Formats: sequence, C-alpha cells, structure tokens
Amino acid sequence: MQTQVEELADNQVRLTVEVPQPDVAHAVEHAAHDLAESAKIPGFRKGRVPMPVLLARVGKERLYTEAVESHIGGWFWSAAARSRIRPIDQPQLHYELPTSSENGFRFTATVTVQPKPEVPDWRELEVPRAEAEVPGEIVDAELERLRALVAALAPVEARPAQPGDTLVIDLVSEGGEAQRDYVVELGAGRLLDEIEEGLLGMSAGESKELSYEISDDASHQLTVTVKEIQERVLPPLDDDLARAASEFETLDALRAEIMARLREQLEAEIEGAFRAAVADKLVEATKFEAAGPLVESRARELIQGFAGSLERRGISTDVYFAMTGQEPEEFVGSIRAEAAQSVAREIVLDAVAEQAGIDVPDEQLDELIRVQAETAGEDADEAIAQLRHSGRYESLREDLRLRDALDRVAAEVKPISVEQAAAREAIWTPEQEKPPTDTKLWTPGSKETE
Repeated sequence: MQTQVEELADNQVRLTVEVPQPDVAHAVEHAAHDLAESAKIPGFRKGRVPMPVLLARVGKERLYTEAVESHIGGWFWSAAARSRIRPIDQPQLHYELPTSSENGFRFTATVTVQPKPEVPDWRELEVPRAEAEVPGEIVDAELERLRALVAALAPVEARPAQPGDTLVIDLVSEGGEAQRDYVVELGAGRLLDEIEEGLLGMSAGESKELSYEISDDASHQLTVTVKEIQERVLPPLDDDLARAASEFETLDALRAEIMARLREQLEAEIEGAFRAAVADKLVEATKFEAAGPLVESRARELIQGFAGSLERRGISTDVYFAMTGQEPEEFVGSIRAEAAQSVAREIVLDAVAEQAGIDVPDEQLDELIRVQAETAGEDADEAIAQLRHSGRYESLREDLRLRDALDRVAAEVKPISVEQAAAREAIWTPEQEKPPTDTKLWTPGSKETE
C-alpha cells in the first residue's frame, strides 16, 4: 500500500492510503463468501451462491460496504505501521465505496498519535551489568548429576529400603490382579504417596498390606512384596567417569566444558537482563509515559495470554487468585503497568531508530524469513507472500528496527557494576524526598501502579 502522511495540529496526522487492486479484489471475494454463507437463497446451498445471483439478491452497495468495512481496519493499521505512527485513538475514516474490484481503493484516516519523545544522549547513561561468575558448587552439582546417570545398581541385604533405592516389587490387588517384578525408584514419584511411604523401611522378602484412597469415601487395599532392594553405587570422580559420561578423556577437560557451557548460559541471561535494563534506563531518562489505547490494547493482550496459559494448565482465574492471595484489581494494575512500560520502550526506541537513521531493508527482512522458513521446512517465497498479505511483514520490520536500535544503545551506554549501582541507589539526594501527602503515580521504571 502507498501511504502519504500529513501532519496536523494537536498531534494529529492524516493518512491517505492507496489500497492496491489485488487487495480490493480479495476483500470483495471474502465479503461475497461471507454474504453467501449467511444468505438464504432458494435453490442454492449456503456458500454456493454464484456472484451474479448474490449481487441480484443483496445488491452491489451492500457487497462493497461489507468488503470495505471488514478490511479497512487492517488496511489502516498496516499503513500506520509502515508509516511508523502510533495512534492513541480510533481513526476518523473518509472514503467513497469502490464501484469495481478491478481498481484500487483510496481512503483517508485522521487520527491522534503519540507525540515523539526527545531522547537524551544515551552515551551518558550508566547501566548496571552483572559479571558472569560460575560458582564452583554449580559445576560440582552438574558432575554429581553425571555420576548418578552412570551409577551402577548393587543389591542391598543388610538394611531396609530408603529414598533413592531401586526396588523390585510385586503388587497384588484385593481382586487378585497382580503386577509382578515391578521396578520403581523410591522418591521418583511414579507411585501413589501412600504406597511409596509404605515401602520405606521395608526389607527384601517382606510383604505388607497397604491402603490408598480412590475417592472421598472409599479406599483400596493392596498387598506389596519387596523382592529386591538395590542402591546406586556412584563411581569416583576421575577420568574414567569423564570417559563414561562424555566424549572427554579427562575429568579436568569435562569440568572445563561444564564451566564453559554454564558460563555461556549465564552470559546469555546477563545480556538479556542488561538489554532490558538499558531500555528501562532510556525510558526513565527520556521522562516518557505511555498511556491511552495503545497501553489498554497491550494490557488486554497480556491478560488474555495469561488467562490462556492458566486454561491450558486447567487452572481458573479464581483458583489462581485464591492460591496466590492476589486481588484481581492488584493483578490488573500490575499488568497495566507492565503494558505501559512495554509500549514506552517501543516508542522511545522508535525515536532512537529515527534519530540514528536505522532502517531494515526488504533484503534483510526477506533473508531472515527465508532462513526461518527453511528451518521449519516451509516454502520461503510463500511465507514472505503470506506475511506481506497479512500485514505482519511490516510488524516484523518494525520489530527488527527496534532491536537494532536497542543494539546501538546497549553498545554505547556506560556499563557499571551491580555493586556500584546499588551504592549509588543508596545515596540520599534531596529530590528523593517526597512530602507525605504526595500521591504516588506510576512512572516508567517504577514498580508502583496507578
């Protein structure tokens, strides 16, 4: 789509959008299908009504009205994304209905947009960054895990069963149904708690009657016989362990590989935390607060996503609030604050990208899509076409542009140690003092909500 942007007074802009003919034809075809699905025309099944018959029944004006009204919102937001404007309310749309699907379509949209913030010199910002130090005990714990993986099982004769032992047991129900030579590790959680607790302390050759609840008012009896008890015999920490548990020939080489792998993971986590801190520090220094429909829309997305994750785990929101002791109003407030900070980051980074002249050409975007499509076993050209058609192509371009902007800022701020940052936070300054009657409002970077 071709879009012209005219800046008006009071943070308003007017977009003039040219919708290409293929998009108009698609919209008309989609509208015709929807109308055919709902229209009851004698002699034709729903969805099987020919276009001339449909037009004679509903009229051309209704068809094109349906086509425009069902698609103009997507056209507007796609044009807004490509023009890099951020509306804070619904647009006022002006257009004349198309008369044919053989031509393009033009409309104008007047909308209030988020004013662009003035970004300070980010090279002067100081942002805490942790050091990647891998504690030796974590490496030792990983080596212990490898020892357990290659440990041998040895019979136990002189003591009863204890957690970590592997048992060979027979399970016989009240009705005589039996499961023989069942192998279970105590503490692995494969058996009911009542049965595992009953097995603890039993010796080889011992039998016991155990019961467990099958409902609120009924229980079931089970006879369990311990036939064999085995314990894990951990190998020594030596070169033989390294050869058995890995491709390394020596314990020192294995330890070094574990250290390097854990350090790499820790550095990735530190880098992610540092980039987030850079974005928040920039928002704070810019003194920018996001509000309005952008924030409300983002908050709804976050709430819907959270509710969906609870539903997939079979947990209702009422149960969640009861479990956590959190009030719904408190939860919504925290989500709204998170949404406001998220939108503020994007708007400030957009200003950085504009100031620094950062853009993402089609070639770079297409190459990324091709790599991802080939990795997923999909047709790259088809993936690019689908993204362009849905409008997500421009959204992806903007995501990459903001990522590149954050790359630039993160590379040019002044990293300081976490200890140094904490010491500076602890230093009292007059501006930190607030009268007790002040109302605390949410500001970017704070943890308070409105």
